[in-house]
Amino acid sequence: MTVYKHKVIATVKEIRGEGSCPFGHKVGDVFEFTEHTPPGLCHFAYESMHSAVAVTLYGGRYPWAKEGQPTTWGCPDPERTVVFELKRVERESK
Repeated sequence: MTVYKHKVIATVKEIRGEGSCPFGHKVGDVFEFTEHTPPGLCHFAYESMHSAVAVTLYGGRYPWAKEGQPTTWGCPDPERTVVFELKRVERESK
């Protein structure tokens, strides 16, 4: 199994529109991306963030995010977009 040096933490920061997620996500929910898909994450949100998480996991960055700063990503629901903050953090040594 591959063990990555970093992990990505996705935190729900906002739910736009009607303010409620039909899947049940709430502001403050946290999901950890490592070698595995985080349990309990809506598959639509996962699919929309997968590439962004991979870029973040492997050290990439986005032009709109300052060096070392998290970026935000939204799920595809146009009526109730769940906005996630993606942040790369160092994994603890085992």
